[in-house]
This record gives sequence, structure tokens and C-alpha cells, in this order.
Amino acid sequence: MPDPKQTTLLYQGADWDYALIQRAYQAIARIAFDEMGLDIYPSQIEIISSEQMLDAYASMGMPLFYRHWSFGKHFARDQMHYRKGITGLAYEIVINSSPCICYIMEENTMTMQTLVMAHAAFGHSHFFKNNHLFQQWTDASSILDYLDFAKSYIAECEQRYGYREVERVLDAAHALMSHGVHRYPRKQPLNLKRELARERERARYTEQTFSDLWRTLPRQGTKHTPSEAPHEDAPRQLGLPEENLLYFLEKHAPNLAHWQRECLRIVRMVAQYFYPQKQTKVMNEGCATAVHYQIMTRLHESGQITDGAFLEFLHNHTSVVFQPDYDDPRYAGLNPYALGFRILQDLKRVCEQPTAEDRRWFADIAGNGDALGTWKTAWAQYRDESFILQFLGPQVMRDLRLFMVRDDVNDPELHVEAIHDDNGYREVRRALARHYDLSHHEPDIQVVDVDLAGDRRLILEHRVLNGRLLDAKQAVMVLKHLATLWGYPVHLYEIDPKNEAILNEYDDIFPDQSF
Repeated sequence: MPDPKQTTLLYQGADWDYALIQRAYQAIARIAFDEMGLDIYPSQIEIISSEQMLDAYASMGMPLFYRHWSFGKHFARDQMHYRKGITGLAYEIVINSSPCICYIMEENTMTMQTLVMAHAAFGHSHFFKNNHLFQQWTDASSILDYLDFAKSYIAECEQRYGYREVERVLDAAHALMSHGVHRYPRKQPLNLKRELARERERARYTEQTFSDLWRTLPRQGTKHTPSEAPHEDAPRQLGLPEENLLYFLEKHAPNLAHWQRECLRIVRMVAQYFYPQKQTKVMNEGCATAVHYQIMTRLHESGQITDGAFLEFLHNHTSVVFQPDYDDPRYAGLNPYALGFRILQDLKRVCEQPTAEDRRWFADIAGNGDALGTWKTAWAQYRDESFILQFLGPQVMRDLRLFMVRDDVNDPELHVEAIHDDNGYREVRRALARHYDLSHHEPDIQVVDVDLAGDRRLILEHRVLNGRLLDAKQAVMVLKHLATLWGYPVHLYEIDPKNEAILNEYDDIFPDQSF
């Protein structure tokens, strides 16, 4: 009698071919749609080599991108580390686009191909499509078209103006990339197709209205132009304060050519595209890991993969969610895969088998019997900071042995300020949530004024959080790039928001005259 499981197995052994990958994808899809009710973008699975994976690493994981020397530097570094065995490679890369592009490595075994398809094409894709931040800030349907435009536009600028000139603009724009995002929602969500159409319309208008005769007209010295209006009107005219430095420079830098402004715009759009991913690393990886765990478990329970394949999956899964202890040489902070997965698995337990403690901490979801519905609500409505603040429970804190320590440079001793009791759990949860708040990691720097009537000095303020001043060496380097794009001196004040006192200042950083 043949083994009944033998007829339902998706594959046997480590080898794969395209027919087996398609068969596995269809089996995953049945579980994802029929049992879990996931909502994903159409999928496009691309099988690539380790060399191609390294290349994707170097260019921010994008399938097509403009050229820049920093990408080559990253490629050479990652390739050297990979060949020497210092670091490994990711099993997959997934692109937030429609269709959702999933790169899987040809070196993977068939079990790993099944795992990464469940992880990326279903877990990540569901999160990309349904999370509120991604819906506000990204446009999955047009990102690939915009990247194709960006690549061809930068290449055309290199041919027309020289690669060194383009490189200088991109170097300065990349230095300001983390300060090139809108942090608060606008009236209209970002639509890259609309942005691309606007750029083409601006270029068409410039061509139609250009006349070299305007260059020969004498200036009228008795009448102020908008850029020479009284200094007091500058903030009103320019919409200050402005937190998006690249946006401000693109719109108001006096000396930039049209193509230079468009380069800034491209870098700004890419920075905005990645902004939600910076705020949802724990949730995004937790979602994908929980989804692949559920799907691979169901494939094994239904007899579609062998015990050996399931053990191979468990070995790789436990490596992904492994959290080293603080005194382990491998420790590098909390593993986002481990933290996100453990919180979600704990939520599933709370929904299905709550304890008295769970009912006190999670009164609205404890025992509701709908773990998947609770997961989907969390995936859709939260980012890392609020997700941890809402759903990190005492059980996970005990499992991970979390506690809170105050480390003051002026105090020779460490002080344990929160342990495993009710008050301690709340303090640990608040402290860990703050750790994932971008405002605690990225300085709040805004353009606040411009001396339009004088030397056009640009005035910026850094609102200092918790007394953390900028690193002086890096600050001067970045301000140099900013001054180069602005074309005139830049002055930065570091301000204590509690009393508006000036804590530090960088006076008159001048632009690079060779720009």
C-alpha cells in the first residue's frame, strides 16, 4: 500500500525546479487566502544568484535604480564579507510594489524557497498593502515606473552635464536624505504617477516659455523682486518653519538649475518611499514571520511537506527568531524578527487561552477567540512604537528577561529602575516603545528663517531632545552639503525646547565654491 502522504507531497528532497515552485506557491496561496484571509498584491517571483542578491543589497533593495558610487562601495564591501564568511545573505528581498516583487536565491533548497515565498510574497505583501502608514506614504502601483524614470533621468543628466556634476548633487542629497521626508500626512497621499506627470509638465512648460532675450534685459533696481523682499516676510513667503530640508531646497534654493532640483526631488521621493519601513521594522518582520510559521505548519499538518522538510524549516525559523543574551558576543540589540514574532504569538495565546493576568492587561481582546482578526487589526493600524506600547505583555517581557536600567554618564553606577512587577512592566514597555520612536534617533532640524534682504544666510534650528546634541564633526559635514545646495552660508542653532535657550551653534558654514 503506498503511503497516502506520498501522493499529496509538494516536493521531496532539496532540489527544485520552476514547476515545483509554482506548485508550492499555489499550495501556500490556498492556506493564505482560504484559511488566513490575507489580502496581498499580485506576486512576481524572481529567482536570482548570490551575486545579484549582493547587487540588490547595494542599491537599497530596488530592482532598478540610478547609478551612484556609494552603491558600488557597498557592493564591494558586502561581497568581500560574504566571500570571507563574515556575513551571510538574506534568503529573500521583497519590493513594496504592485506587483509585489520577491527575489529568492537560486542557492536555496526547495524548503527554503517555500518558506521565503510564504514570508515575502504573502506576509510582507499583506503588511505593505494593508498598513495605514504604507497606504498614506507609498504608491505601490507606480513606484517601478518612477524608478525607471529616475534611472533614465539621472543617466541623461550625466551625459548632458557630466557625471561629476551629477555626483556632487547626489552626494549632497544623500547626506540630507533622512531630513528629506514629510513626517506628517498631507491632504493627498503620495502618488508617484501624478508626480511623474507633474515633472513632465514642468519640463514642457520650461521648453515652451524659454527665451534667451530675457537674459539681456536690464534689472530694475528700484523694485524688489520676491527673493529680495524684506527680511521680516521671509518665513511667511517660504512657508517656514520647514522640516523637509530637501523639499525646501528643491523649491527655494536660489542658484539650482532645473535638472538639479529634479535630482533632489528624486532622492526626496525615494526617502519618502522608505519612511514607513523605518517605522515598522518590528511589525513588518513580525507579520511575515508569523505568516510563514502558520503556513509552513499547516503544510506539514496537511501532509504536503515531509517531516524532514518541516525540521529543516524549524531549524531556519529558530535561527531567524533567535535572541542572543545581552552578554552574548552576538548580541546587537533586540532582534526585530524575535520581538515581533513573540508579541504576535503571545497575542494568539491571549486570544485563545488567556490567564487572569492577560485579562487584566488585555481586557478588550483576552479570550475573543479571533487571533487572526486581532493580528490583522494590529498590522493595519499600528507602527512599531504604538504596537509595542499596546501589545507587549508581561509574558513576553519575562521570556525575553527585559528590565530597565538608567545609565547616566555622571553616575559611576548603573541603576535598575524597572523589574518584573506591574509598575515595572509598564515602565519597561514605555521605555522600549520610545526606543522605536524615530524622534529619539533622528534629530528634529528645521529651516526657520532666511536673510533674503542681506547675505541670504539660511537659519536652521535643532530642537534638542533629552540633551543630545549633534556630533560636531558629522554636523559640519552635513551642513557643508546643505550650504552647497543652498548656495549661501548656513547657520544652525541647537535649542533647548523647554526654555528656548541656545545650547550650541554652528556659525556660517559656507558652500563648496567648486559646486
